[in-house]
Amino acid sequence: MSIWNKPVWIWANESPAPDEYAEFADSFDYEGGKVSIKISADSQYAVYLNGVLCAQGQYPDFPHYKVYDEIDLTEWCNKGKNTLSFVVWYIGKSNFSYCPGKAALAYEVSCEGEIVAKSGEDTLARLSRTYAQHKLKILTGQLGYSFDYDATAYDGWMTGIMYGFGKSYIVEQDLPMFIRPCLIPERLPVVIGKECIRISDTDIVYDLGKEYVGLFSIKVKAPKAQKLLVAYGEHIKDGCVRQCINGRDFSVEYTAPEGESEYVSPFRRLAGRYLEVHSETPLDDIEVGLVPTVYPLKDMPKPALTDKQQVIYEMCVETLRLCMHEHYEDCPWREQGLYCMDSRNQMLCGYYAFDEKVFPKSNLRLISKDRQESNLLSICYPMQTDHLIPSFSLHYITECAEYVEHSGDSDFAAEVAPKCRSILSAFRERKVNGVIPPFDKDPQWNFYEWTDAVSNGSVSKDIPDVLGNTLYSLALQNFAKFTPDTDEAKALLLEAEEMNVAILDTFSVPGTVALSCRPHGDEGFTELGNSLAILCGAVKGEDAVKLAEMIADRGNNGMTYISLSMMCFKYDALLKVGGEKYKDYILEDIERVYTPMIEFGSTTVWECEGGPDSFALAGSLCHGWSAMPVYYYHKLLK
Repeated sequence: MSIWNKPVWIWANESPAPDEYAEFADSFDYEGGKVSIKISADSQYAVYLNGVLCAQGQYPDFPHYKVYDEIDLTEWCNKGKNTLSFVVWYIGKSNFSYCPGKAALAYEVSCEGEIVAKSGEDTLARLSRTYAQHKLKILTGQLGYSFDYDATAYDGWMTGIMYGFGKSYIVEQDLPMFIRPCLIPERLPVVIGKECIRISDTDIVYDLGKEYVGLFSIKVKAPKAQKLLVAYGEHIKDGCVRQCINGRDFSVEYTAPEGESEYVSPFRRLAGRYLEVHSETPLDDIEVGLVPTVYPLKDMPKPALTDKQQVIYEMCVETLRLCMHEHYEDCPWREQGLYCMDSRNQMLCGYYAFDEKVFPKSNLRLISKDRQESNLLSICYPMQTDHLIPSFSLHYITECAEYVEHSGDSDFAAEVAPKCRSILSAFRERKVNGVIPPFDKDPQWNFYEWTDAVSNGSVSKDIPDVLGNTLYSLALQNFAKFTPDTDEAKALLLEAEEMNVAILDTFSVPGTVALSCRPHGDEGFTELGNSLAILCGAVKGEDAVKLAEMIADRGNNGMTYISLSMMCFKYDALLKVGGEKYKDYILEDIERVYTPMIEFGSTTVWECEGGPDSFALAGSLCHGWSAMPVYYYHKLLK
């Protein structure tokens, strides 16, 4: 329900461009009482009161689902006149967590219910003199732009010294406003890196001690004004941080004045363990680190764990924490994207690790606001793109059903049911002879997991595969849980039964109970496809028992191994068929997969078993989809 009606939107000029920073100034008098601010921006805001950073971080939203924050400013207020300052970063170009709207800021400050300051044409405004304008330096395609801050250009404007400011321009727009649907991440005390490698007197690597996610912080004393380049990463390779990896550039820039200066970046969260500082001359002193930003959570009691399991559990929980801010993030270092498949794993673990319900609901609602003519979902949210992964739309229905199961929130089931129906219709209308061929319009990416057989969709798009069809059958069954014992649910379950018959007819191979990836035994067999065949009920009875034994016989089953992201489907299939029989197998397999991460020295869990060398040296070492041991430890070690 919309609460903040008709805010006044402003900007510093009439023709904003991508990667633009604007500054705004206002003031109010204070004699006592509670002071709060309502604020929203495109794209990211930072609020300073009397020169102190007190709030930052716009919720990633859509222009048709515009979110604002209401924040208590009382603790930063002084008796008398208070100087209110805003810096707003307009990104302007879509990335994996941003859907462009108009460059704009709206705010309203109240004291005990009385408005004492608000955005309007009298708000003083200018383009920032400290942030490099329109530099368009890409960190990664998913993250978008880096930043370049010049402390030598700061002129004291946050303390009321005003140069070059004029009236604001009114931005004409009428957006539906919604209060942030989850909590605001908290800022913790800065973590300072310790020097660990001195490449030279001007090139030094600092170790934060473990993986962190937070705002870049620097305090430096320089013998002369100079530019510093700071690279960041999750591990050391060849004696330094991997800054540039296949077109990615993991670095930010800061120009230090002569003497002492300090700065905290309010917009861009960095992730990793190591910071590598490159200066023009040796520095007199430096403290470089991150201000951790964390979503407020409570830890639930752990199951009975061995020492090894305890380490794995804690690594997984730490990973979950580092991949939760405004929304779930697949990995905080390289992408920070909200994917349906990844977030399904993260939500399921979060129900057990944190008993968390508000955060998953806010994510599922945000995803439901996505708009695609195809009725499928975009690859991430919020963003503006035609790029999508059809199978991930089916995972959305799964995560919605699991949220309803764990929360009992039937009202929310009704809210997202239309989106789920539209997804199913997009698949249903493609049926040919009872099965569904892959989607055939670029840039639709028929991806399932990171294995050679099913990651790139390079085979003919006219030929159906077992993975998409089994996932569709599962989605039908999961959506039926929204409205049990209704005619719609009965029809969905009947369609799933018909799908299962067609799957078996299409992908069976004489002489084996395993289903092939493509019809007639083409392209062999995958652990994922056959696990899904058991879970959806296409393979059942004694055939399912035999197939589970094959899947569990890793190395001898003739199947493409399942990857970390999808390991849960293998475990679930084994438990569905064998129950207690496969308990020890699953627990031992988890240790097999995660022990190398412990031995490597990681404090979080990896994207792939190959670790940092995966994806042409861009594998992440903190990846939410790999935290699934949390769920299985709770399920198997009660």
